[in-house]
Amino acid sequence: MSELAPATATGPLRATPWPVVVGRWLLQLAVIVGLYQLLLAWAGGNRYLLVVLTQAGIYVIMAVSLNLILGYTGQLSIGHAGFMAVGAYAAAILTKFFDVPFPVALAAGGLLAGAAGLLVGIPSLRLRGDYLAIATLGFGEIISVLLSLINEVPVGTRVIDVGGAQGLIAIPRHTTFAWTYGVAVLAVKLVWHFVHSTHGRACIAIREDEVAAEAMGIPSTRYKVMAFTIGALLAGVAGGLHAHQYLYLNPALAGFMNSVFILVIVVIGGMGSTTGAVLAAVFFTYVNQALPNWMQAAHLPSNIAPAVRMVLFSVLLILVMLVRPRGLLGGVELTWDQLGRWWRAAARAGRRHAVAKGGQA
Repeated sequence: MSELAPATATGPLRATPWPVVVGRWLLQLAVIVGLYQLLLAWAGGNRYLLVVLTQAGIYVIMAVSLNLILGYTGQLSIGHAGFMAVGAYAAAILTKFFDVPFPVALAAGGLLAGAAGLLVGIPSLRLRGDYLAIATLGFGEIISVLLSLINEVPVGTRVIDVGGAQGLIAIPRHTTFAWTYGVAVLAVKLVWHFVHSTHGRACIAIREDEVAAEAMGIPSTRYKVMAFTIGALLAGVAGGLHAHQYLYLNPALAGFMNSVFILVIVVIGGMGSTTGAVLAAVFFTYVNQALPNWMQAAHLPSNIAPAVRMVLFSVLLILVMLVRPRGLLGGVELTWDQLGRWWRAAARAGRRHAVAKGGQA
């Protein structure tokens, strides 16, 4: 049974008193604001660190969105970057050519990616296992090839130059660390509340045993499509943030390697753990950005950084699979209750140590 599944009830359910609920929300708000201020203070106005933090926030959104599909619903998708590219191009075209406000463009990019997820999910999610992975891989490659081939798109009386294989350039800069941090927090909260709702429990039941879930009356295809659509929507929003940070897009964004990078983040962080996905996304984004600098400092040629990066990530993946197949934090979440349990366990261990020490004296 999954560690994320709710514990079997041993007594009557009791509603949490509202002062406790309000207190928890205020505490969460304080932690969110405090972490934002802490990260800003750590960056200290350094442009490079702010770019790394912003990119980490984008990959946090990508990781939690794929974790909803792979980690919680158990559907192997290796074309997730295709949805990111759909949202990125849509948001960039809206802001560049139609002067649409940035938040509206982000939402539109997310909705378009979600619609693409729905269209792909309805026929594909009747497949299982390797067949679904191949179908999603095909989707990502189709998006990449289409973006390479299409140079101009007629919209009404205008012709929009989307760049084709050379890419879309001169995208207006709108993405900041504040935007990325806020959207990442909302994405994590959305996935968290979905997973802990009735619909999320149905997705987890499908992951554990799809046949048994269907026998219990859970419509597996509907819930898989729901998770797939929400994941695609969040990936589209992340794509919009990416486009307005780097001011340039090319079809490689939808390519296989970007999808694999996101997949590695989720698998190593821990499937079925939002905490693991967030921590792994921050770690891998930082290593990805800092590796050329580390190699330069070690007097090694920085042009081999991509190859070193692939070897390093592959070795980490193999080691984690050997030691902990579900990922480092698979099925484990950092919650107030979990922190309380760790605190009580540490206190008990401290008391036992003190008693043992007193006995020896």
